Amino acid sequence: MAMNSQQMGSDLEPMVDINTTPLIDVMLVLLIMLIITIPIQNHAVKMNLPSATPPVALTPPPTVHVDVASDGAVRWDGQVVTGQADLDARLGHLSAMQEQPELDLKADRAVEYRYVAAVMAAAERLGVTKLALVSDGSS
Repeated sequence: MAMNSQQMGSDLEPMVDINTTPLIDVMLVLLIMLIITIPIQNHAVKMNLPSATPPVALTPPPTVHVDVASDGAVRWDGQVVTGQADLDARLGHLSAMQEQPELDLKADRAVEYRYVAAVMAAAERLGVTKLALVSDGSS
């Protein structure tokens, strides 16, 4: 605590002010020491993962190719599908298999969408779970 005297007219009055700069410096040093001593938080989740590799499939999964022509005609592995009942029967047989083959659906560029949507809706309705849309690669 420092006491200064100041001349105000003829009266001498003591001035009592506290110097807060050293207190602020000490507080900042303590804060920095606290920050340095806090342990670093790791947000890692420890997990026990299996070390074995999964078995590799020796044979590729079977595929069925379904083509929709520009006039709406449907071909199943190159064979013409005669109607909706025939398509439903083939899709029902496919969905009843133990290991379902992948159904590769390829549509002609000029075909109306409703023909492709009808095949996709029938596959979903009859429980086909593996459906892939295949393109010829040209833009």
